[in-house]
Amino acid sequence: MRKEEKNNTPRKYKYFVFIQFEGSQKAYTFGANTQYHKGQDVVVETVRGKEIGTVCAPTIDFDAAKAKGDTKPVIRLATEYDLVQKNENKIRAKKAMKICRSCIENLGLDMHLISGEYTLDRSKVIFTYVSDQRVDFRQLLKDLAQQLHCRIELRQIGPRNKAKMIGGLGNCGMETCCSRFMSDFETVSINMAKNQLLALNISKLSGQCGKLMCCLRFENEEYTRMRKDLPKLNSQINFDGKRYRITSMNVLQKQAKLENKEETKFVSFEELWPDKDFSDGSTEEL
Repeated sequence: MRKEEKNNTPRKYKYFVFIQFEGSQKAYTFGANTQYHKGQDVVVETVRGKEIGTVCAPTIDFDAAKAKGDTKPVIRLATEYDLVQKNENKIRAKKAMKICRSCIENLGLDMHLISGEYTLDRSKVIFTYVSDQRVDFRQLLKDLAQQLHCRIELRQIGPRNKAKMIGGLGNCGMETCCSRFMSDFETVSINMAKNQLLALNISKLSGQCGKLMCCLRFENEEYTRMRKDLPKLNSQINFDGKRYRITSMNVLQKQAKLENKEETKFVSFEELWPDKDFSDGSTEEL
């Protein structure tokens, strides 16, 4: 029992080291007893095996209270041999991808292969794929193990992760947010589009992944602030002695569209609600 408790005790270090891996903007936390400097390439132990990462921020003192679970260690600085092996692994990974695609076709599996990557010591190769359904790849694992002579890991990802890995241009003309700076995905709901008074055209609101665009979430908080205390759409309102219905609003231009049976008007927020201050987008009463 004592031995088991000892094995479950989290490892302690002197420093936290923040590491980024190639092709990812996310910073991962590792532990070390030696200080490392930003920009240095290091060999680290991950759940997948040994990998090379780059220190992306100055090391800080280790705090066990901030450590999430068992913090993996930085093993050492990457040597010239490690960097050469990393480049050789990229070449080997391309060959492994061809073998894997061939095996998938031979077995008639419904899966789309996205990437292949070796761990630093080549003890394992990780294949990433997309599939709309669950895939029975037991025979595929056997075939790959016979040809590649190492451990095989097949990892299924969703459409958002696929878009992040492949990259591309968004509707705004810039590189997609997921491949440019996002490290995690948060829920994006259709209610966010409604809150921003957008036409609910799913094809126009969706990104390359086929899901709702992440920028809907980025802008949602600001739209919520600007719409605070404003009436809901289709509310009845009196203006210039007549009764109108608010059919739409443009909170950026601070303008509302009013309609009744006789006419349609576009009226500024200042005219509709002169007792409110819209100078900075807020709706606080004077």
